[in-house]
Amino acid sequence: MKFGLGQPVRRHEDFRLIRGQGRYTDDIVLPRMSFAYVLRSPVAHARIARIDTGAARTMPGVLFVGTGDDIRADGLGDVPCTIPLVSRDGKPRHDTPRPALAQGKVRHVGQPVALVVAETYAQARDAAEAIAVDYDALPAVTDAKAAAAPGAPRLFDHIPGNVVFDWDNDAGNAQATDAAFATAARIVALELVNNRVVVNSMEPRNAIGDYDAASGRATLTTATQGPHFVRDPLAEIVLKMPKDKLRLVTPNVGGGFGMKAFVYPEHALVVWAARKILRPVKWQEDRSEGFVSDNQGRDHVTRGELALDAKGRFLGLRVSILANIGAYLSPFGCFVPTRSTDLVSGLYAIGAIHINVKGVCTNTVPVCAYRGAGRPEAGFLIERLVDAAARETGKSPDAIRRINFVPPSAMPYTSATKLLLDSGEFEKVMDLCMAAAEWSSFGKRRRSSEKAGKLRGIGMATYTERCGGGFPETASIEFKDDDRVELVMGNQEYGTGLVTAYKQIVSDQLGIDADRIDVIMGDTDRTPSGLTGGSRALAVAGSALHEAGNTIIAKGRELAGHLLEVSAQDIAFADGVFSVPGTDLRLDVFALAKAARDPNKLPAGMAPGLDTTHVRVPPAQTFPNGCHIVEVEIDPDSGAVAIDRYTVVDDFGRTINPLLLEGQVHGGIVQGIGQALLEHAVYDDDSGQLLAGSFMDYAMPRAGDIPSFAFSTHNVPTTANPLGVKGAGEAGAVGAPPAVINAIVDALNRRSGVRHIDMPATPRRVWEALRG
Repeated sequence: MKFGLGQPVRRHEDFRLIRGQGRYTDDIVLPRMSFAYVLRSPVAHARIARIDTGAARTMPGVLFVGTGDDIRADGLGDVPCTIPLVSRDGKPRHDTPRPALAQGKVRHVGQPVALVVAETYAQARDAAEAIAVDYDALPAVTDAKAAAAPGAPRLFDHIPGNVVFDWDNDAGNAQATDAAFATAARIVALELVNNRVVVNSMEPRNAIGDYDAASGRATLTTATQGPHFVRDPLAEIVLKMPKDKLRLVTPNVGGGFGMKAFVYPEHALVVWAARKILRPVKWQEDRSEGFVSDNQGRDHVTRGELALDAKGRFLGLRVSILANIGAYLSPFGCFVPTRSTDLVSGLYAIGAIHINVKGVCTNTVPVCAYRGAGRPEAGFLIERLVDAAARETGKSPDAIRRINFVPPSAMPYTSATKLLLDSGEFEKVMDLCMAAAEWSSFGKRRRSSEKAGKLRGIGMATYTERCGGGFPETASIEFKDDDRVELVMGNQEYGTGLVTAYKQIVSDQLGIDADRIDVIMGDTDRTPSGLTGGSRALAVAGSALHEAGNTIIAKGRELAGHLLEVSAQDIAFADGVFSVPGTDLRLDVFALAKAARDPNKLPAGMAPGLDTTHVRVPPAQTFPNGCHIVEVEIDPDSGAVAIDRYTVVDDFGRTINPLLLEGQVHGGIVQGIGQALLEHAVYDDDSGQLLAGSFMDYAMPRAGDIPSFAFSTHNVPTTANPLGVKGAGEAGAVGAPPAVINAIVDALNRRSGVRHIDMPATPRRVWEALRG
């Protein structure tokens, strides 16, 4: 079946997956495979006085036991933070050395302390329980404010005050912002918490290490978001081996959300152990392990101040963030709270913006990228501030936005944080969302709720996020002998529908039936470098496919003209056929591909084959945007919040597949609602234990918590890529939290004058807010 761009095609990959024919890492069984268990620290902060592995080594089935001393003896490196950052004093950020197995000290509950490999998983676990570890407990600190306070327990001797970095966006911005505030008629300030969340992808993390002594090559099979992105630093920095000596294979992946994009200690441990015992070593975490070892998300304490003139126009914005980075800098641990804060400008023309971010280490699981990776944090701040400003100036939520939106006539517009917005009709999107949400008749619905003894609130949030930029993506289109085409991609499908979208791009452009197209991903021996993350897959990798297709068509015209003995300018291409209009002269693309392999059929100077590889270096970023409107109903006796209506209008540029697009928005909204109402990784302040360490204690959103969504688009194509797409994967998670909280504050403010409530807005928190 041929299908084109813009068609709501169901996902090709699902037919195999829903019939149980997927192949995930845990499905893989290799000959002579052994099983690993990671012994983890039960305490948040302690010196390791002694580790006795003697009893464990003699347990049935045990093949190998390793500790931090063994890691050090074998010369393995630390799990790296790969992002450089310079603090405002001109000095580079501190390092937080993170060995794959703890050496001398543990800094969070769940940190790997020892590795046991045995014939069976049960044997490995039993042996791990026989390892005796003496911990000399130290005071723990889990809160960023407390960790940065004088006298707080210090995690690293070389990091004073636990402040790993103290960054700001520019000294000149500070001066300009001070000047803007000096002329302000009103200053609106909020301090808010962006709560820590646990990613909880459907498929927990895993890894299988194998080693071939004859070639000296190792193979790691694991769920990633781009195998090269994990392989390269793992090989060169941690395992200290040439990267071509490590092959990384990623089969099907059950969700990533940023959490699976990076190197983890367990990746190194299974390869290290496989080299030791010359057998495959498999590690599969259970859900409890994931809670205390997977990179977590968010966890900021932020103060924002917005300066306004007498007419309500935004003059300046000051932002001060305490970012809890956890016990160690994760691979992107310093990028997320700093480089994404430039989106605090939102969709508004703000004259000057100054941002300061302090990254603070605590005795908690490391924090890294989670769906949105800093954009939801920035969006939550500005939209809560704008909502508060509307209330304090007596303006409606839409009115204050109208007078501050960047208008289409100002495009391209450079924000105070140096973002270049190339396209968008922000006021139009808001108007469409208000109409779809029946904003004007909200008062009638509120009165109806009040008659039933309930409170009702309405909240709006607009948003933008930065996508489509970053490093290059490579795509190859390869013709096979059996009239099939392979698309060889560097990034990774993990539930987003990329396989279907890539097929649509090539089917539309080259006129090839989708069932003749295969998408190859997830093998560093076969596929190029790439990453699925940051809502950039179609904008960058999809554009690479599109450009490769253009090259094939151009070369095909030249070759067809040569074979049909006409000028290349006389050749038309449509529906997979090169032809001479008005004649019966024609060659389909597969016949031409076969001819292109024969040097005797080529014109002078033409290289054989139609296979094409294109490397797309994104010249600019894209800025999807939209408006979310939420209505909530609150039971004042219990504090329970129910979302009654949810309306969203988005601008995603050109749409490749509206069905996939809406699915991405729905998923992001659900995760945003989860953070706003339910999810919170709560740690005990004294012991450092994760109190919300299972689904018994950590509230995930369920079907009953989620309303139906009214979704539509008003798309303005971007000029940043040839497809005109802006990206959509994280948009729902950016817009949902402020929209939900704005609606709750609207309801509470009418009753009790509440100005702000932190996430998650649990029934207890809402009940207490209503009672002061």
